[in-house]
Amino acid sequence: MVINKVNDHNRATVCGFPISIFFIVVNEFCERFSYYGMRAVLVLYFKYFLRWDDDFATTIYHTFVALCYLTPIMGAIVADSWLGKFKTIVYLSIVYTVGQVVLAVSAIHDITDTNRDGTPDNMTLHIVLSMLGLALIAVGTGGIKPCVSAFGGDQFQDHQEKQRGTFFSIFYLSINAGSLLSTIITPILRGQECGIYTKQKCYSLAFGVPAGLMVASLIVFIVGSGMYIKTPPQGNIMVKFFTCIGFAIKNRFRHRTNEFPKRTHWMDWAEEKYDKLLIAQVKMVLKVLFLYIPLPMFWALYDQQGSRWTLQATNMDGDFGILTIQPDQMQTINAILILLLVPIVESVIYPLIAKCKINFTPLRRITVGMFFAALAFIAAALVEIQIEVSITTSVTTKTKNKHCRQQHVRLRRRTKGIVRLFFFMFMPQTAAQYQTGLCSHLCFSLHLRAQFKIKSAAEECVYTQELGFGSSFTLIIPPTFCEQSIRPVLDMEQNSFHMAWQIPQYFLLTLGEVVFSVTGLEFSYSQAPSNMKSVLQAGWLLTVAVGNIVVLIVAEAATLQDQWAEYVLFASLLLVVCVIFAIMAYFYTYIDPAKIEAEFAQIDPKQKEKRRNSRKDSVEQHKEERRSSDSSYDNEEQKQTRI
Repeated sequence: MVINKVNDHNRATVCGFPISIFFIVVNEFCERFSYYGMRAVLVLYFKYFLRWDDDFATTIYHTFVALCYLTPIMGAIVADSWLGKFKTIVYLSIVYTVGQVVLAVSAIHDITDTNRDGTPDNMTLHIVLSMLGLALIAVGTGGIKPCVSAFGGDQFQDHQEKQRGTFFSIFYLSINAGSLLSTIITPILRGQECGIYTKQKCYSLAFGVPAGLMVASLIVFIVGSGMYIKTPPQGNIMVKFFTCIGFAIKNRFRHRTNEFPKRTHWMDWAEEKYDKLLIAQVKMVLKVLFLYIPLPMFWALYDQQGSRWTLQATNMDGDFGILTIQPDQMQTINAILILLLVPIVESVIYPLIAKCKINFTPLRRITVGMFFAALAFIAAALVEIQIEVSITTSVTTKTKNKHCRQQHVRLRRRTKGIVRLFFFMFMPQTAAQYQTGLCSHLCFSLHLRAQFKIKSAAEECVYTQELGFGSSFTLIIPPTFCEQSIRPVLDMEQNSFHMAWQIPQYFLLTLGEVVFSVTGLEFSYSQAPSNMKSVLQAGWLLTVAVGNIVVLIVAEAATLQDQWAEYVLFASLLLVVCVIFAIMAYFYTYIDPAKIEAEFAQIDPKQKEKRRNSRKDSVEQHKEERRSSDSSYDNEEQKQTRI
């Protein structure tokens, strides 16, 4: 290891890299662990802790994700126009950390469990805290998103271009590493049991660890403060971009009559106020943004991994022999496949296509990526159909013994580690009396063995029941339950359709992501002018936000009874969008922004000389007018003197 000093900034380096970037990379790893870890268990928290149904849980989930991708525009404007990148990251990270802590507190069931029965008594408080925490997280994670990577790039000098490129590769790796580890660990934490009065699934721990990582992220970033190069805010190009467009529209509206000659492009109406170089740059950005219009449909499908696909996994068997997979852990497949497919696609697939003399342009790659995502949802629909078939065939006709001295308890297990109780009373006793008097406590483990204590005024005993994914039982409890046998009646077989059948749909969607997302970023960068790459980055993130809004609109408007039909609907919509985008791509002409900018920046030498002579003539004319004015004044003064 070589450590030396950089003279011009007096900053220590390691192997040619500023030490400051290591703080930034660790900060990004912790932040991405915090975000993806929290998001991995979020939809299950909505369903099993807040007791929301699948549709409402999906709605709130995608609303949250949409907000996370809308706030980057706010973060970019604040950083470039007001606070600078460093202060923006620090202040919004504090907001982010507070949000994670509030969300973790909202998942502590004991804070409102006054009767100590394991169920929160004031669910409204938990919901309010949850929504407040998620709102703060959305502002924090979105606000720092466009700042951290750019701040890391600011740490390098002009002679460190190679190191800067390596930094962005390491930065991207830290994002995927944080995502992969968090989606493995937080579902395990959720599966633990915690609580003061009663033991429940530990969502507070699953949210608390990401909150701790966010605290660590903030501390690490602040510790490196003295080593950073902090560029002051120099005005936001995004603001100039929108004001230029606004002036062009307003000026065109003022001159809408036929007496004014038409101009080549509607943005040319901004020439009265803005220089032609800026107008040309805005035109280039608008040309790419127009292509972005169909892209949100891809993200509408992609982000359902964390909502619909996770809920789908709750109806499947996750027993892999010695390994038990939780439904929310299936999302790790995406992170693993990204790490595997990116080098394969870049180093093997694309070169093979090139050898076949196929012109696989970036826009064609994006089209293919959308097609793969549509196929993934067709695969998800086929899996959903098979799940419904397996559940339907497993239902048996159950007999209800209505003897007045018998009590029935139905236990339904939809996911490993989660037991739902349904009480059926066939004796003159209220549900509350039955719940508190007969079944005082229920506990369960990850090994599908449910234990619950049954007691009455005279006796008490513990009953154990083996459960499977999705299995449903009715327990017939005799009056003397400790002396006589408790007889379980199987209502529904355990889930027999395995989670492994989700792997094909994850593979197709991840392959689509690699071809679509990576290519899209490269295309946007190559087609953007030098000073507006951040504008296109914000536009790209905006397509993710709009995609999540599309999920809300389609899911609410469709009102389909069957989930498989909704998957087919989304796949069909993406295929239609895919065709539209292919047509748009066919008519797109690739440009070289650097060449266009050079044309506007350079002025012909003759034009320069002409302008110089024009300025000289103007100066001479001004001097002549001044002399003439002075002479007239002197003559007038002489006349006055004579008088």
